[in-house]
Amino acid sequence: MRVLVTGWPSFLHGEATAGDVLAMEAVRRALAGARVDCDLAWSPVFRPGRLDLDRADPASYTHVVFACGPLHGPQVEELHRRYARCTRVAVGVSVIDPDDPAVTGFDAVLARDAPVQAPRRDLAALPATPSVPVVGVVLAPGQREYGERRLHDQVERELTDWLAARACARLPLDTRLDPRDWRLFGTAAELESVLRRLDLVVTTRLHGLVLALKNGVPALAVDPVGGGAKVTAQARAWSWPAVVTVPEPRGEGAPVLDAGELGRWWDWALSPAGAGRAPMVTADDAVIGELLDVLGAR
Repeated sequence: MRVLVTGWPSFLHGEATAGDVLAMEAVRRALAGARVDCDLAWSPVFRPGRLDLDRADPASYTHVVFACGPLHGPQVEELHRRYARCTRVAVGVSVIDPDDPAVTGFDAVLARDAPVQAPRRDLAALPATPSVPVVGVVLAPGQREYGERRLHDQVERELTDWLAARACARLPLDTRLDPRDWRLFGTAAELESVLRRLDLVVTTRLHGLVLALKNGVPALAVDPVGGGAKVTAQARAWSWPAVVTVPEPRGEGAPVLDAGELGRWWDWALSPAGAGRAPMVTADDAVIGELLDVLGAR
């Protein structure tokens, strides 16, 4: 007995949701626990280089299990044609139309929901997953005032490419407030309430750095202005070491970020030393006193 585990993340034109992937992993773990050989098939777009349906020879399997998602459409029907000689079972799926060929092509359907059937709990709840750092990402677009020293686009591209390869939960955040847009925060309190729940902030914005430190969250700050500008200055004002200052422009195509430097500050910021260095702090009110003196208000 050898099983090929499939699902919507297996299709070239499918969709990989967290629930789909977790359901496939739940099936794999159950089969492994029962000492049954199995492979998982992945879309070459989602997981390049892994086993895909084109390379999963139907003659190599006795069974095909399709996990999670709705049973409908030509891609599921093609699965039946390609693996016609295998016993095909669907598990943890949604059945909209019991007479759909995508449904009737299975030898057995263990649905999570279907007409005239009591619902079952979804398979995604079965396998436990390890925790990873939760990282807020606050980027600074625009800032044309820096002219030729402005490296924002290149810094953002290199930084986000680097971040995409890190094992972390990335949460894009914006310091811009707009009560008309539900995707943005309407008040500073809403933004800071999210920041307090993070493990780390990665930012090219001055206020990404300041508001992280204000709320006791370590920050990895990258100054997107060649030679350094307000982000570097603010890190110095807070005596915060985890800041990367990019050099002046060195020519078209030359990288401006060092992955090794980013990695060292990342590790430090997520360590007890980094977390302990970012206590909740407030600004020195000396400048407020200076303002009051200038205004003659005290």
